[in-house]
Amino acid sequence: MRDLPEPIRPGTPRDSGGKGAIDIDGVSIVFGHGDAAHTAVETTSLRVEPGEFVCILGPSGCGKSTLLNAVAGYVTPHTGEVRVDDTPVRKPGPDRGMVFQQYSLLPWKTVRDNVAFGPLMAGASPTEAGAVANTFLNMVGLKKFGSRYPTELSGGMQQRVGIARALANYPSVLLMDEPFGALDAQTRLVMQENLLEIWRKFGITVMFVTHDVDEAVFLADRVLIMSAAPGRIIEDIRPALPRPRSTDMVALPPYIAARQQCHEVIRAESRRAFAEQNL
Repeated sequence: MRDLPEPIRPGTPRDSGGKGAIDIDGVSIVFGHGDAAHTAVETTSLRVEPGEFVCILGPSGCGKSTLLNAVAGYVTPHTGEVRVDDTPVRKPGPDRGMVFQQYSLLPWKTVRDNVAFGPLMAGASPTEAGAVANTFLNMVGLKKFGSRYPTELSGGMQQRVGIARALANYPSVLLMDEPFGALDAQTRLVMQENLLEIWRKFGITVMFVTHDVDEAVFLADRVLIMSAAPGRIIEDIRPALPRPRSTDMVALPPYIAARQQCHEVIRAESRRAFAEQNL
Protein backbone atom coordinates (compact mmCIF):
# COMPACT_ATOMS: atom_id res chain seq x y z
CA MET A 1 0.00 0.00 0.00
CA ARG A 2 1.31 3.43 -0.90
CA ASP A 3 1.87 6.00 1.79
CA LEU A 4 0.00 9.29 1.70
CA PRO A 5 2.32 12.12 0.63
CA GLU A 6 3.50 14.28 3.50
CA PRO A 7 1.56 17.55 3.89
CA ILE A 8 3.25 20.56 2.36
CA ARG A 9 4.02 23.19 4.97
CA PRO A 10 2.68 26.73 4.47
CA GLY A 11 5.10 28.96 2.63
CA THR A 12 6.89 26.11 0.84
CA PRO A 13 6.34 25.05 -2.79
CA ARG A 14 3.97 22.16 -3.36
CA ASP A 15 5.55 19.12 -5.01
CA SER A 16 3.35 17.27 -7.47
CA GLY A 17 6.11 14.75 -8.09
CA GLY A 18 6.18 15.92 -11.70
CA LYS A 19 2.92 14.06 -12.38
CA GLY A 20 -0.37 15.48 -13.58
CA ALA A 21 0.56 17.36 -16.76
CA ILE A 22 -2.43 17.70 -19.10
CA ASP A 23 -2.00 18.40 -22.82
CA ILE A 24 -5.05 19.14 -24.97
CA ASP A 25 -3.73 19.26 -28.51
CA GLY A 26 -6.00 20.48 -31.31
CA VAL A 27 -9.08 18.85 -29.80
CA SER A 28 -12.51 19.24 -31.32
CA ILE A 29 -15.53 17.27 -30.14
CA VAL A 30 -18.54 16.59 -32.35
CA PHE A 31 -21.73 14.76 -31.42
CA GLY A 32 -24.02 13.23 -34.02
CA HIS A 33 -23.52 12.72 -37.74
CA GLY A 34 -24.42 14.45 -40.98
CA ASP A 35 -27.09 17.12 -40.70
CA ALA A 36 -27.52 16.25 -37.01
CA ALA A 37 -23.85 16.86 -36.18
CA HIS A 38 -23.22 19.32 -33.38
CA THR A 39 -19.79 20.75 -32.57
CA ALA A 40 -19.54 20.97 -28.79
CA VAL A 41 -15.87 21.97 -28.62
CA GLU A 42 -14.08 23.80 -31.42
CA THR A 43 -10.40 23.13 -32.08
CA THR A 44 -8.74 23.79 -28.72
CA SER A 45 -5.21 23.45 -27.38
CA LEU A 46 -4.15 23.79 -23.77
CA ARG A 47 -1.30 22.86 -21.43
CA VAL A 48 -1.88 22.42 -17.69
CA GLU A 49 1.26 22.06 -15.61
CA PRO A 50 1.62 19.44 -12.86
CA GLY A 51 0.07 20.66 -9.61
CA GLU A 52 -1.86 23.57 -11.15
CA PHE A 53 -5.41 24.40 -10.12
CA VAL A 54 -7.32 25.39 -13.25
CA CYS A 55 -10.96 26.49 -13.39
CA ILE A 56 -12.98 26.37 -16.61
CA LEU A 57 -15.65 29.06 -16.76
CA GLY A 58 -18.26 29.85 -19.36
CA PRO A 59 -21.97 29.97 -20.24
CA SER A 60 -24.23 26.91 -20.19
CA GLY A 61 -23.76 24.67 -23.19
CA CYS A 62 -20.31 26.01 -24.07
CA GLY A 63 -18.59 22.62 -23.80
CA LYS A 64 -16.93 22.94 -20.37
CA SER A 65 -18.11 19.56 -19.12
CA THR A 66 -17.50 17.98 -22.51
CA LEU A 67 -13.87 19.09 -22.49
CA LEU A 68 -13.50 17.79 -18.92
CA ASN A 69 -15.01 14.46 -19.96
CA ALA A 70 -12.49 14.20 -22.77
CA VAL A 71 -9.68 14.48 -20.21
CA ALA A 72 -11.47 11.88 -18.07
CA GLY A 73 -11.69 9.51 -21.04
CA TYR A 74 -15.49 9.43 -21.21
CA VAL A 75 -15.62 11.33 -24.52
CA THR A 76 -13.47 10.67 -27.59
CA PRO A 77 -12.29 13.77 -29.51
CA HIS A 78 -13.31 14.10 -33.14
CA THR A 79 -9.90 15.55 -33.91
CA GLY A 80 -6.74 16.07 -31.88
CA GLU A 81 -5.56 14.30 -28.75
CA VAL A 82 -5.63 14.55 -24.96
CA ARG A 83 -2.56 13.39 -23.04
CA VAL A 84 -1.90 13.06 -19.32
CA ASP A 85 1.80 12.83 -18.49
CA ASP A 86 2.49 12.26 -22.21
CA THR A 87 0.20 9.21 -22.30
CA PRO A 88 -2.73 9.49 -24.75
CA VAL A 89 -6.13 9.31 -23.06
CA ARG A 90 -8.18 6.51 -24.59
CA LYS A 91 -10.47 5.61 -21.69
CA PRO A 92 -11.00 6.38 -17.97
CA GLY A 93 -8.10 5.42 -15.71
CA PRO A 94 -7.00 5.52 -12.07
CA ASP A 95 -4.58 8.37 -12.83
CA ARG A 96 -7.66 10.66 -13.16
CA GLY A 97 -10.15 10.98 -10.30
CA MET A 98 -13.59 12.40 -11.13
CA VAL A 99 -16.03 14.27 -8.90
CA PHE A 100 -19.48 15.10 -10.29
CA GLN A 101 -22.14 17.61 -9.22
CA GLN A 102 -24.41 14.71 -8.31
CA TYR A 103 -22.73 12.73 -5.58
CA SER A 104 -23.09 9.34 -7.39
CA LEU A 105 -22.19 7.31 -4.32
CA LEU A 106 -23.29 3.68 -4.07
CA PRO A 107 -26.26 3.88 -1.67
CA TRP A 108 -26.05 0.24 -0.59
CA LYS A 109 -22.44 0.63 0.58
CA THR A 110 -21.24 2.39 3.70
CA VAL A 111 -19.22 5.58 3.41
CA ARG A 112 -16.01 3.65 4.13
CA ASP A 113 -16.86 0.97 1.55
CA ASN A 114 -17.61 3.64 -1.08
CA VAL A 115 -14.12 5.09 -0.64
CA ALA A 116 -12.47 1.64 -0.45
CA PHE A 117 -14.14 0.44 -3.64
CA GLY A 118 -11.53 1.91 -6.02
CA PRO A 119 -8.50 0.47 -4.22
CA LEU A 120 -10.22 -2.93 -4.04
CA MET A 121 -10.84 -2.88 -7.80
CA ALA A 122 -7.17 -1.94 -8.28
CA GLY A 123 -6.06 -5.07 -6.42
CA ALA A 124 -5.63 -3.91 -2.83
CA SER A 125 -6.55 -6.32 -0.05
CA PRO A 126 -9.62 -5.50 2.07
CA THR A 127 -7.31 -4.48 4.92
CA GLU A 128 -5.26 -2.17 2.66
CA ALA A 129 -8.37 -0.69 1.02
CA GLY A 130 -9.94 -0.04 4.42
CA ALA A 131 -6.79 1.70 5.63
CA VAL A 132 -6.74 3.90 2.50
CA ALA A 133 -10.43 4.73 3.00
CA ASN A 134 -9.81 5.71 6.63
CA THR A 135 -6.86 7.89 5.62
CA PHE A 136 -8.87 9.88 3.09
CA LEU A 137 -12.02 10.06 5.19
CA ASN A 138 -9.87 11.52 7.93
CA MET A 139 -8.44 14.01 5.43
CA VAL A 140 -11.95 15.26 4.58
CA GLY A 141 -13.06 15.21 8.23
CA LEU A 142 -15.43 12.24 7.99
CA LYS A 143 -13.56 9.31 9.54
CA LYS A 144 -16.14 8.87 12.31
CA PHE A 145 -18.91 8.60 9.69
CA GLY A 146 -17.36 5.62 7.91
CA SER A 147 -20.07 3.18 9.00
CA ARG A 148 -22.92 5.46 7.88
CA TYR A 149 -24.71 5.18 4.54
CA PRO A 150 -24.77 8.05 2.01
CA THR A 151 -28.44 8.85 2.62
CA GLU A 152 -27.63 9.55 6.27
CA LEU A 153 -25.28 12.40 5.32
CA SER A 154 -25.87 16.01 4.28
CA GLY A 155 -25.12 17.11 0.73
CA GLY A 156 -21.82 18.69 1.71
CA MET A 157 -20.76 15.56 3.58
CA GLN A 158 -21.67 13.35 0.61
CA GLN A 159 -19.56 15.51 -1.65
CA ARG A 160 -16.63 15.19 0.74
CA VAL A 161 -17.04 11.41 0.49
CA GLY A 162 -16.98 11.81 -3.30
CA ILE A 163 -13.70 13.73 -3.09
CA ALA A 164 -12.20 11.11 -0.75
CA ARG A 165 -13.29 8.36 -3.14
CA ALA A 166 -11.74 10.17 -6.12
CA LEU A 167 -8.44 10.55 -4.23
CA ALA A 168 -8.31 6.98 -2.94
CA ASN A 169 -6.58 5.69 -6.08
CA TYR A 170 -3.85 8.33 -5.67
CA PRO A 171 -4.56 9.98 -9.06
CA SER A 172 -2.25 12.61 -10.49
CA VAL A 173 -5.25 14.60 -11.79
CA LEU A 174 -8.53 15.48 -10.06
CA LEU A 175 -11.39 16.42 -12.42
CA MET A 176 -14.36 18.22 -10.87
CA ASP A 177 -17.59 19.02 -12.73
CA GLU A 178 -19.46 21.73 -10.78
CA PRO A 179 -19.02 19.71 -7.58
CA PHE A 180 -20.46 22.38 -5.28
CA GLY A 181 -23.26 23.60 -7.54
CA ALA A 182 -26.04 21.90 -5.55
CA LEU A 183 -24.87 23.16 -2.15
CA ASP A 184 -26.13 26.16 -0.19
CA ALA A 185 -23.92 29.26 -0.16
CA GLN A 186 -22.40 28.75 3.29
CA THR A 187 -21.64 25.05 2.75
CA ARG A 188 -20.15 25.91 -0.61
CA LEU A 189 -17.67 28.34 0.95
CA VAL A 190 -16.61 25.74 3.52
CA MET A 191 -16.18 23.13 0.79
CA GLN A 192 -14.06 25.50 -1.30
CA GLU A 193 -11.68 26.10 1.60
CA ASN A 194 -11.63 22.38 2.39
CA LEU A 195 -10.78 21.57 -1.24
CA LEU A 196 -7.92 24.08 -1.30
CA GLU A 197 -6.47 22.52 1.85
CA ILE A 198 -6.63 19.03 0.31
CA TRP A 199 -5.05 20.34 -2.91
CA ARG A 200 -2.29 22.06 -0.95
CA LYS A 201 -1.48 18.93 1.01
CA PHE A 202 -1.78 16.49 -1.87
CA GLY A 203 -0.02 18.47 -4.61
CA ILE A 204 -2.44 17.22 -7.25
CA THR A 205 -3.46 18.83 -10.56
CA VAL A 206 -7.08 20.03 -10.44
CA MET A 207 -9.31 20.86 -13.40
CA PHE A 208 -12.54 22.36 -12.06
CA VAL A 209 -15.63 23.30 -14.08
CA THR A 210 -17.93 26.02 -12.70
CA HIS A 211 -20.46 28.68 -13.71
CA ASP A 212 -19.50 30.83 -10.73
CA VAL A 213 -16.99 33.64 -11.36
CA ASP A 214 -16.31 34.17 -7.65
CA GLU A 215 -15.65 30.48 -7.11
CA ALA A 216 -13.26 30.35 -10.06
CA VAL A 217 -11.26 33.41 -8.98
CA PHE A 218 -11.05 32.24 -5.36
CA LEU A 219 -9.86 28.71 -6.21
CA ALA A 220 -7.74 28.90 -9.34
CA ASP A 221 -4.20 29.55 -10.41
CA ARG A 222 -5.72 30.05 -13.87
CA VAL A 223 -9.28 30.80 -14.96
CA LEU A 224 -9.93 29.58 -18.50
CA ILE A 225 -12.99 31.21 -20.07
CA MET A 226 -14.75 29.41 -22.90
CA SER A 227 -16.83 30.97 -25.64
CA ALA A 228 -20.46 30.21 -26.30
CA ALA A 229 -20.99 27.05 -28.36
CA PRO A 230 -19.08 25.82 -30.15
CA GLY A 231 -16.77 26.18 -27.18
CA ARG A 232 -13.18 27.28 -27.35
CA ILE A 233 -10.87 28.92 -24.82
CA ILE A 234 -10.90 32.68 -25.35
CA GLU A 235 -9.16 33.93 -22.20
CA ASP A 236 -6.58 32.65 -19.70
CA ILE A 237 -6.71 34.78 -16.53
CA ARG A 238 -4.25 34.32 -13.66
CA PRO A 239 -5.53 35.89 -10.42
CA ALA A 240 -2.62 37.55 -8.60
CA LEU A 241 -3.66 36.19 -5.21
CA PRO A 242 -1.29 34.66 -2.67
CA ARG A 243 -1.51 31.10 -1.34
CA PRO A 244 -2.92 29.81 0.93
CA ARG A 245 -6.23 31.57 0.34
CA SER A 246 -9.07 32.49 2.65
CA THR A 247 -12.47 34.04 2.10
CA ASP A 248 -11.36 37.45 3.41
CA MET A 249 -9.31 37.83 0.21
CA VAL A 250 -12.46 38.80 -1.69
CA ALA A 251 -11.82 42.39 -0.60
CA LEU A 252 -8.27 42.49 -2.02
CA PRO A 253 -7.62 44.52 -5.22
CA PRO A 254 -6.18 41.51 -7.16
CA TYR A 255 -9.35 39.53 -6.44
CA ILE A 256 -11.60 42.40 -7.50
CA ALA A 257 -9.53 42.99 -10.67
CA ALA A 258 -9.62 39.31 -11.72
CA ARG A 259 -13.35 39.08 -10.99
CA GLN A 260 -14.05 42.19 -13.08
CA GLN A 261 -11.92 40.89 -15.95
CA CYS A 262 -13.82 37.59 -15.97
CA HIS A 263 -17.19 39.35 -15.96
CA GLU A 264 -16.15 41.65 -18.81
CA VAL A 265 -15.01 38.73 -21.00
CA ILE A 266 -18.16 36.71 -20.28
CA ARG A 267 -20.42 39.73 -20.84
CA ALA A 268 -18.80 40.50 -24.20
CA GLU A 269 -19.03 36.88 -25.28
CA SER A 270 -22.67 36.60 -24.21
CA ARG A 271 -23.54 39.74 -26.21
CA ARG A 272 -21.74 38.40 -29.27
CA ALA A 273 -23.52 35.04 -29.05
CA PHE A 274 -26.90 36.75 -28.56
CA ALA A 275 -26.34 38.99 -31.60
CA GLU A 276 -25.37 36.02 -33.78
CA GLN A 277 -28.47 34.06 -32.73
CA ASN A 278 -30.66 36.97 -33.83
CA LEU A 279 -29.14 37.50 -37.28
